[in-house]
Amino acid sequence: MLTPVEKAPFSMPTSLLTSAAVAAKPKAVSTGASQQDFLKLFTTQLQNQNPLDPTKNEAFVAQLAQFSQLEATTNMATQLTSFVSSMSADRMLTGTGLIGKKVAVDGAPVLMSGGQPVQGVVTLPAGADGMTLQVFDNQGNLVRQQIAGAQPPGALTLTWDGLDSNGAAVADGTYRFNAIVNSGGVSSNPPVQTLATVRSVSQADAASPLMLQVDGGLSVPLSTVTRIGG
Repeated sequence: MLTPVEKAPFSMPTSLLTSAAVAAKPKAVSTGASQQDFLKLFTTQLQNQNPLDPTKNEAFVAQLAQFSQLEATTNMATQLTSFVSSMSADRMLTGTGLIGKKVAVDGAPVLMSGGQPVQGVVTLPAGADGMTLQVFDNQGNLVRQQIAGAQPPGALTLTWDGLDSNGAAVADGTYRFNAIVNSGGVSSNPPVQTLATVRSVSQADAASPLMLQVDGGLSVPLSTVTRIGG
């Protein structure tokens, strides 16, 4: 009588990975995988599966669902990248339209020309018991100081007539405002917004904010601009 020959148990070659193992290692999955790549992997798995313990239909369905999800995510990422690039171009076009315009910037210098009055805006959320407006030249010298009484909450427009503390007209050039606010016995220096001319626009990359370069060497994000003048 012939003795049945015992078959050695089947073992998967270690060089082969199932698609489930591939899914468990995101770095091994290329974001550029195509349907042909998946089908090749799928048929290879079928050819090399353990005949004594074949992969269940449910597992195949789960793998197909994973591939569909990966493909949809990849397509979405591609479309999102294209959308961001398009929005970046639109923002640059918007920014170039502001060149030569005046935008409100915290702490920007004001340009005195021909003795024409210049203005600034300071926001007082809780109002003020009193305040002082100081004007400095580009050398940091105090040329004018104006004292005002109590102020209500809100935006306060400050106007300088171009005269120094002696009542003489100052020379044309750039000057800076400084506000000293007293409220409840506490002194503070809220920023004074002035209108500065936009000289150029820039953007480091598609994901970065659009920056406006204005007079005085300042650079401000377009998203922070709340007021645009002529």
